[in-house]
Amino acid sequence: QVSPVESGGGMVQVGDSLRLSCTASGRTASNNAMGWFRQAPGKEREFVAAISWNGGSEIYADSVKGRFTISREYAKSTVALQMNSLKSEDTAVYYCAIGLGPYSGPQPERYRYWGQGTQVTVSS
Repeated sequence: QVSPVESGGGMVQVGDSLRLSCTASGRTASNNAMGWFRQAPGKEREFVAAISWNGGSEIYADSVKGRFTISREYAKSTVALQMNSLKSEDTAVYYCAIGLGPYSGPQPERYRYWGQGTQVTVSS
C-alpha cells in the first residue's frame, strides 16, 4: 500500500512563507508524477502544482504561479511545496497525491494515491 504523508502545515500570516513536504513509501511514487491539491471550506478540491517523476517538468495553477515552487529529487518519493507570499485565499487543506504515470496533469482523476492532508491557515 502506498500512502503519501504530508507535513509542514500550520498557521502563518499574509506574506509569510511555508514549506510542505510529502513522503511516500514504495517505488510507485519514485516512478510517477507527484502533485499537490488543496481544498478550502465549502469549495471543490483544486489543483495546485505537479512535478514529473524525474523532477524535470513542473506545472502550476495560475493562482499560485510565481509564488509556489514544487520540487523533488530525481526519481525520489519525496516532494516539497515551497509557498511564498502567502495570501488569505491560500487557506486550505493541502493534499499530496501520486500520479498514475510519470507525467500527470492537473486533473485529480490522474492521481491514484492520496494523503490525509495538512492544514494551512493564512491570517491577515
